[in-house]
Amino acid sequence: MTANAPVLTIDGPGGAGKGTISSLVAERLGWHLLDSGALYRLTAQAAVKHHVALDDEAALADIAATLDVAFPVEEGRPRTLLEGEDVSRLIRTEQAGERASQVAALPQVRASLLQRQRDFCRSPGLVADGRDMGTVVFPEAPLKIFLTASAEERAHRRHLQLQEAGVDASLSSLLKEIQARDARDTQRSVAPLKPADDAITLDTTRLSIPEVVDRLTELLAQRGMFNGA
Repeated sequence: MTANAPVLTIDGPGGAGKGTISSLVAERLGWHLLDSGALYRLTAQAAVKHHVALDDEAALADIAATLDVAFPVEEGRPRTLLEGEDVSRLIRTEQAGERASQVAALPQVRASLLQRQRDFCRSPGLVADGRDMGTVVFPEAPLKIFLTASAEERAHRRHLQLQEAGVDASLSSLLKEIQARDARDTQRSVAPLKPADDAITLDTTRLSIPEVVDRLTELLAQRGMFNGA
């Protein structure tokens, strides 16, 4: 992190609203956005594509280090390309999330992606969305947020998203998957999911998206990182 490129880290479990909130805050600030979870999803997807087992740590680390990815924005819509193929929707499935959680538990994979994530930090600033942004990737960030919500609320949100997309899913199954992913993310040996010591925890269970975005921009303004214009 450079003096003229501040970082806002937004960590938390899946379904807490990190992705939506991070993109909206970055848009309001005019800052760059790092969706670190996408890098782990892409690593897992590349492994599947090239028939690499999700427990082959050395091979997965090599994949992570050499990922051919791009995040173009066309007509205002961001896309995710893996080796030239648009995988924007593919990497957002529940299965892709489960695979990413498995891959993210491997120390060599995390090490391969560490500098790649830090390279996203450039002027005028960065909003970093993930699970260890404030604890490991950007420990010197001037403002760290830990977004959370009850597992039941997160399962409910995901259920609504899938219904809107025309996907039939069981609410009880989604809840079990979220609880299993939470356990894996919080109990892994390297960079477990937890708030940074100096993070502000914000429970979004009963908050709307605009309310959370407003709260974060208020905190940024209080720290002189955003003038509210």
